[in-house]
Formats: sequence, C-alpha cells, structure tokens
Amino acid sequence: MSKPNNDPARQPQPGAAEAIDMSAAAAIEAGEAEINKLRADLEDANDRVLRCQAEFDNVRKRLRREMEDDRRYSILPLLEDLLPVLDNINRAIAAAEKSSGDRGLLDGVKMVAQSLVAALAKHGCQRIDALHKPFDPTYHQAISQQPSDEYPPGTVILVAQDGYRLHDRVVRPAQVIVSTSSNPPSG
Repeated sequence: MSKPNNDPARQPQPGAAEAIDMSAAAAIEAGEAEINKLRADLEDANDRVLRCQAEFDNVRKRLRREMEDDRRYSILPLLEDLLPVLDNINRAIAAAEKSSGDRGLLDGVKMVAQSLVAALAKHGCQRIDALHKPFDPTYHQAISQQPSDEYPPGTVILVAQDGYRLHDRVVRPAQVIVSTSSNPPSG
C-alpha cells in the first residue's frame, strides 16, 4: 500500500492551480498570436507570388509585342534607302514624258518603277495618298501654303514628294503644299 504523502514540499500550494491555468492560458494566447502571425506571413507571401506572376506575364507580353514590332518593322532601314531610288525613277519618268525621246525606254523604266512599288507593297510599304485630302500632320509635312478658290482651306493641293508608311508606321511623311483661303482675313 502506498503511504500518504505528508511531505510539505510535495503538497500543492494554495493558488498553484490558478497559476498553472494562467500559464496555460498565456501559452494558448501566445500560440494563437503565432498562428495569426504565420497566417499573415502566408497571405503576404501569396500576395507577393501573385504580384510576381502578374509582373512576369506583363513582361512576357511586352517582350512579345516588342519582338513582333521588331520583326514587323525590320525592313525599315532598307525602305529608307530605297525610297530615294524610287523618287529618282519617278523623276526620270516625268522628265522623259516631257521630252520626245524613245517611248520604249520610257515604258521600260515605268515597268521597273511599277515592279519596285509592287515589291514594297508586298512587304507592307504603301504610298500615302495625300492629294486633295485634308492636311494631316501625322502623314503630311507642309512645305508651303497657297491660296486656292478650288479647294477648302487645309486641303493638300500638291504633293512635292510622296510619303510612305510601313504597316501603320510612317516611314516618310508626304511633303505637300496646303491650300489657304483665297480671301485675305478682314480685320
């Protein structure tokens, strides 16, 4: 049989149960605080991951657009070099039409000009149609203004040099003369 425990050191002290309950409650409270902190850290980490994924998607889309633009407009330097050649061919045609020279040669040069224009069009380079259109600084470069009774003010009445665009980007604006009112403003 066991002996009753009469050792005063082993006897529960008054208030010891309350102290144990308080330390257990403090431990539970500390554990709940740690759990809440870990939840907040997890939410923050998830938020950062979502932001990184969104940023990565944006970078990937931007790079795809830039690569597409680079591919689409890669022939731009070549066009800038070829357009003056086309201008010279057109000047030669205009000069030959005014003279009474060899018609066969003129027809041949016209065919060369047409094939060059067709080759440019095949790659997305189009002449900017400017004559008798409203002046648009996006596509036209005004080199002069001229009074006109025939056209309303702000209309392109003469194209000095053709402009070209590659897809939707202007390679070279058309150099134009723009109409103004033939009546001087009264003041």
